[in-house]
Amino acid sequence: MTTYALVPGAGGAAWYWHRVVPLLEQAGHEAVAVDLPGDDADEGLPEYAARVVAAVAGRADVVLVGQSMGGFTVPLVAAQRPVAAIVLLNAMVPLPGETAGEWWDAVGSEAARVEAAREGGYPEEIDLDAYFLHDVDPAVAASGEAHQRPEVDRAFETPCDFESWPDVPVHAVAGEDDRFFPVALQRRVARERLGVDLDLVPGGHLAALSRPRELTAYLLGVAR
Repeated sequence: MTTYALVPGAGGAAWYWHRVVPLLEQAGHEAVAVDLPGDDADEGLPEYAARVVAAVAGRADVVLVGQSMGGFTVPLVAAQRPVAAIVLLNAMVPLPGETAGEWWDAVGSEAARVEAAREGGYPEEIDLDAYFLHDVDPAVAASGEAHQRPEVDRAFETPCDFESWPDVPVHAVAGEDDRFFPVALQRRVARERLGVDLDLVPGGHLAALSRPRELTAYLLGVAR
């Protein structure tokens, strides 16, 4: 049995994974979605990593999955405990010592997003519906409103203090309709920072909400 440690993005709501968790469990695995206190000014990346490590304590076969800003927590977890594999989903992929606040300019995120918007014919101004909920069922989106919380500055200002990615399989995967981190951006970052090719799954930036079955199938394939 594999344990999937599911790390959410900005805001830290474990709810983001609620459509994937039962599918992984139905397949005979354990899924641990970790809630991170994104709105707590006293906690940042080290504390986030400590929460993930504690959540999967005692598990031997752990696949570590980080979504979006969760990519900055993942290498800190992997530096503290063994993992079988890492999956970075529509993720910010850090360099050692980089902050999440520095990442945007370092990878040219804004220019890539605007270029994709112009080519795709959707608004250049960031809008919740256009960039995050455009492929999410309205009922699912509405159920998540109670779980939304902001991400305070501390997590963006704390250096991602790790030396190198571990010697385990590292998979970078993007929702093929991600408008926030377009595929071209994610493909370039995966090659430059991880030396891996980018995999694609259906869905946008919130693929775990919009296409949970397809994403789960991908995650199950990683563990084989």
